[in-house]
Amino acid sequence: MRILALILSVLLSSLASAQSLNPSHMVDLTYAFNQETVYWPNGKNFQYKRTIWGPTEAGYWYAAGEFSCAEHGGTHLDSPIHFAEGHWTVDQIPVQRLAGPLAVIDVSAAAGKDRDFRATPQDVLAWEKTHGKITPGMIVVFHTGWGRYWPDHKQYLGSDVPGDVDHLHFPGIAQETAQLLVDRHVVGVGIYTASLDRGSEKNALAHRMVLKNNVYILENVANLEGVPAKGANLIALPMKIRGGSGAPVRIIAVLP
Repeated sequence: MRILALILSVLLSSLASAQSLNPSHMVDLTYAFNQETVYWPNGKNFQYKRTIWGPTEAGYWYAAGEFSCAEHGGTHLDSPIHFAEGHWTVDQIPVQRLAGPLAVIDVSAAAGKDRDFRATPQDVLAWEKTHGKITPGMIVVFHTGWGRYWPDHKQYLGSDVPGDVDHLHFPGIAQETAQLLVDRHVVGVGIYTASLDRGSEKNALAHRMVLKNNVYILENVANLEGVPAKGANLIALPMKIRGGSGAPVRIIAVLP
């Protein structure tokens, strides 16, 4: 609760005209976790078991369960240590960086024509020409339109063969784009696909560029339709796994 209160305090301070958070202005950018959740082909899928579920002998209701899964699947956060030795783990990311002004860069038209599309620096510069320069502390999310394929593994990833990481095809961003965002001093970069790098990328170039600069990544972001290109704020609360390279995350956009 203290963490949530601090995040909300940071968020409200960035909204000069806001007096309170209006629940009707909140958009959930998170996919629910279940048996259909998309995971990396060689990762452990989400598993959930009801251990106790029903009325007790004393006459009251009681429900409890257990789950297991890979760190990197569904709507999740990549911590810097994922590709950068000695950098922040999930629990080490300063909580102040988990909330901030949101920039949504819509590349869905181009991505819809090319499953191997990579967002370029020109896409960022075109956004800035219309909406102003990306400033330090912002969280940038690329809208690829890929939500229309969720949770169809073959359509979403390009392959539905378990363990197949060699035939993936979905959009991402270029290494140069990642570098530009690092130069803008953003705190987080997200995307409406399973990875910041396009599916056919074998060397995680965008990942490595972003994470080595202690910028976290949000993947499998959901429900970007209707979120404005600029003006909203984002809250991303990952499960606080000590030493974790990633974690499931609940992402909320607060609309202006």
